[in-house]
Amino acid sequence: MTSELPGQDLFDQALIEEATKKSGLIWVRGAEVSAARPLWHVWHEGAVCLIGDGPGEQPLPGLTDGGRAEVTVRSKDKGGRLVSWPATVHALGPGSPEWTETVAELKGKRLNAPDSEAMTERWARECRVVRLVPTGAVEPPPTGSLAAPPLPSPATTRQPIPAALPRLLTRRRKKG
Repeated sequence: MTSELPGQDLFDQALIEEATKKSGLIWVRGAEVSAARPLWHVWHEGAVCLIGDGPGEQPLPGLTDGGRAEVTVRSKDKGGRLVSWPATVHALGPGSPEWTETVAELKGKRLNAPDSEAMTERWARECRVVRLVPTGAVEPPPTGSLAAPPLPSPATTRQPIPAALPRLLTRRRKKG
């Protein structure tokens, strides 16, 4: 949706860039994927840069080269939606100048890497680096709830609570 106000495109670009730079986490929904996924990222040269799809890295489902994606940026302090925007996915090939620049930026932001010295070689062998380039104006805020069930995860467990837990939670301290 484009606006008739002069300078609105520049405003949208500035909003997308500043909100995305300041947010440590974005929500991305790739083509033919029903649910958005939280991803860590780096803003570099006018696009979101992501690393993933390798052992120990975040999954990038539905982000195929030349495909489309929807990016939602949340507020770092409040966690609410700031802006959503459409993007085009560009995969970067290992060894290309763009890949080398992007990986240098990603390496500086990657936390808790198991192999920080050999990380770039591992990324070249086993992972994908993609750029999400904004392609349009900011999308209008949604009307209604966007609540969705959580994605399946091996970290999720559904077991009955221990029988003693209610007593432990309601037990009062004895006055001494």
